[in-house]
Amino acid sequence: MSSVAGNMQKLNVQGIGVALGITWALGCLLIGLSALAFGYGAEFVAAVGTFYIGYAPTLLGVLIGTVWGFVDAYIGGVIFVWLYNKFTK
Repeated sequence: MSSVAGNMQKLNVQGIGVALGITWALGCLLIGLSALAFGYGAEFVAAVGTFYIGYAPTLLGVLIGTVWGFVDAYIGGVIFVWLYNKFTK
């Protein structure tokens, strides 16, 4: 009988970091553009802008928030997958 933990594969740290970074960055971009064009999501942009310095419902602010979002989710994803791989040994 084989153990379940012995059959688990490691996850690709960089691949998942990039995938999460792109996904969250696109979310920040779309909500930021929506706040800029229609005011929808302005509260979200204001709240996230308290820790993503420069994220605001302006064209430059949306671009800054998109970059922050990618970096934040990439780092979070890398840490999460690294820990996952360590604990599944």
